[in-house]
Amino acid sequence: MTRTARLVILLTAVLLLGAVGTGAVLHAAHRAGQRDEQQADGPAVRTGDVSLRPADGRTLLVRNLAWGPHRDEIAAVPTGDPDGPRTASGVKCLRFHAAAGTAVCLQAVHGALEDTYRAVVLDAHLRERHRFPAAGIPTRARVSPSGHLVAWTVFVSGDSYAGTDFSTRTALVDTRTWQIEDNLETFHVVKDGRPYHAADVNIWGVTFADDTRFYATLATGGHTYLVRGDVATRTLTTLHANVECPSLSPDGTRIAYKKRVPGAPADAPWRLYVLDLRTMRETATAERRNIDDQALWADRGTLVYALPGDYGSDLWTVPADGTGTARRLMVSAVAPAYLG
Repeated sequence: MTRTARLVILLTAVLLLGAVGTGAVLHAAHRAGQRDEQQADGPAVRTGDVSLRPADGRTLLVRNLAWGPHRDEIAAVPTGDPDGPRTASGVKCLRFHAAAGTAVCLQAVHGALEDTYRAVVLDAHLRERHRFPAAGIPTRARVSPSGHLVAWTVFVSGDSYAGTDFSTRTALVDTRTWQIEDNLETFHVVKDGRPYHAADVNIWGVTFADDTRFYATLATGGHTYLVRGDVATRTLTTLHANVECPSLSPDGTRIAYKKRVPGAPADAPWRLYVLDLRTMRETATAERRNIDDQALWADRGTLVYALPGDYGSDLWTVPADGTGTARRLMVSAVAPAYLG
């Protein structure tokens, strides 16, 4: 074989190998694109722009738990099609809530030796405005209806509300000034009409009425209470016993909450109730399973909450008036926020 023939054969082989390699890369890219559109055994998830001021109708934002490249990202779906394709934002949060063009995103920062946590305030395009260190594992987050106040709760010891061996830290920030109350336990407590002081006071689960008033859970002496908070006077006033993780209705008249019920297992003690703030009358919802979440009002008559699912959590709904039945709203999702 001549030298020229050998060179021709070598060149042909190189070209063939290059073509095969290019084809493999393009095929892999195509498959990756397909995976970006459709998660295995789960909802379709695709990348796109996510805004806190949606232009195309009412929108539901969630932390997406579907397995794939967009797990833990905040994703959007139309409220009328919660099972439809999700638009992933690229922003990952452990806990999330949003209102009036402001969001709070609780994130883990993975270190070489241990994880740390932070609370990030986001604008309407989910861009960072400000960040604060968080003292422990994120568990609750809320934004006031105006977007001017944000609050979050973390576990600083323990990792479950079910027992008594845990401690939380709840912070509140004014997004107009970035002034922070980094521990609501420093507020003055009024219990049963009298000033109250105890070393075991624990506060969690803020829900806002406006830019001054909020509600939360106060625990002390082995009992929990619904408290009304006042930012201006830095006070917490007890209103009702056996209330945890309150959520204020859109009209400000009712509180959805989890209540410990007699006879329930120690590790699954709660059922979902609604409290009328004018009469203090309690109504049990039709959801009879254990609820370890801070429920959200989808509208004036419907509650949304998380229950364990195949990929972590699913979202469920139930009427707030005690009628009807619980139904699953979305699979593989948690931390909902309704916009628009």
